[in-house]
Amino acid sequence: MPAIDPAILAALRAALALLLLRAAAHKLRDRDGFGDALAGYGLLAARVVPAAVLLLPALELAAAALLVAPPTARAGALLAAALLATYTVAIALALGRGRRDVACGCGGPAGELPLSTGLVVRNAVLLAVAAACAAPAVGRAPSWIDVLTVLGGAAALSGVHAASEHLLATAPMRASLRARA
Repeated sequence: MPAIDPAILAALRAALALLLLRAAAHKLRDRDGFGDALAGYGLLAARVVPAAVLLLPALELAAAALLVAPPTARAGALLAAALLATYTVAIALALGRGRRDVACGCGGPAGELPLSTGLVVRNAVLLAVAAACAAPAVGRAPSWIDVLTVLGGAAALSGVHAASEHLLATAPMRASLRARA
């Protein structure tokens, strides 16, 4: 795996950690809704759903915490990648079973999104970000501009994620408007 500039790597890790924190907070704030979403996928036995409702946000919090400390960032990136791969496969399997009217359970700026191929694509992009977060950093001395790069990069990446959530949330409405035209 090629080495990445440490400022860019820190920005990617910070943005992914923020995303995981936001996702975990949503799941913990609305455990019943998250449980309903998990059950709606039709992939877990009903008796396993309550444990998954607690386990998944705990793993997201662990990945976020690991991502922010350089000595554990690679482990956090690998845990985040494993979670994102699991979520992506679960969405794809549920879609394959025709479950398009199920909320994703991911929350976020746009609220609950219905399962869609757009979510699979979004998660694939996030999986690529998590994989990049596992890369080693280029060995160079940090400079003051790196702080701006990290803060600006993390903010920009968080904004891109929020915009993608908005597009996914409004896609059914745009399709409905096109169908009426």
